[in-house]
Amino acid sequence: KQDADVKSKSVRESISGLDFIVEGYGIHHRSFCFPVFTPLIGRYNISNCLAAIAATKGIMDLPGDVIQKGISTMAGVTGRMERIKMGQEFIAIVDFAHTPNALKNALTAARALTAGKVIAVFGSAGLRDKAKRRLMAEISAELADLIILTAEDPRTESLQFILSEMAEGLKTKNGVEGDTFWRIPDRGEAIRFAIELAEPGDLVIACGKGHEQSMCFGETEYAWDERIAMTAALSERLGIPGPEMPFLPTHH
Repeated sequence: KQDADVKSKSVRESISGLDFIVEGYGIHHRSFCFPVFTPLIGRYNISNCLAAIAATKGIMDLPGDVIQKGISTMAGVTGRMERIKMGQEFIAIVDFAHTPNALKNALTAARALTAGKVIAVFGSAGLRDKAKRRLMAEISAELADLIILTAEDPRTESLQFILSEMAEGLKTKNGVEGDTFWRIPDRGEAIRFAIELAEPGDLVIACGKGHEQSMCFGETEYAWDERIAMTAALSERLGIPGPEMPFLPTHH
C-alpha cells in the first residue's frame, strides 16, 4: 500500500528465495531503506517479512544489518513451501495449503518459480467444508498444468465421492480426465505418478498435508509424512537409496 509505514519494492523471486528493497519510517519518523533477502519461497512471504521489519526497525529501531542477517538466516516453517531435494532436475515442494485461498497462493508461487509445467497433487478433507472442493479444483485448473486428485483425510466420507466432486470442478474449467487431470485415491501413488510425469525444469507440488504426521481414514489415523512420501517417490525415480513410501489403506 502507498500509505504504509513499511513497504517493499524491486522484488525478485526465485527458487532460492526473495530479494527486495524495504523502505519506511521508524521511531521519530526517521526513514530507512535497505535490501533484504529471505530464503522463504512465495511472494506472499514478503508480507511476513515486512511485519517483522515493522516491529524490529519501526518500533525497536534495531540496526538494518541485524535485521538483514536475521531474515536471511530464518528457516522456513516445516511443510510450508518446503523444497525436497534429492538431486532431481525439477523442483519438488510440499505445502500445507488446504483451503482455496492458501491453494491459490501456493500455486501462484509455484508458477512464478518455473518456466516448465506445474504439477499439483492435492485432495479435500472429509466431513469439512464441502463447498471448497469444487472451488479448489477450479483454482488448480487455472494455475496448474497437470493435476492429480487424491486422498486427504477422507474420514468417514466416501473418498470416491470426494474425488468425483473435485473432478466435476475441473471439468467445468475444461479439464480432461486422463489428459490434464487424474484421480488416484492412494496419496503415495498419486505423488509417485506426479514425480514420473515431471520433466527437467518442471515443478511438482503436493498440497494439503504439509507438516502433519497422520491421515485419517474412517476413524483411524495412519502415519503419514508428506516429506517422506515425496522423498521416497524421488528416490524411486532416481534409483537411489531412500525411505519406503508410507502405507495407507488405499494402497493396492
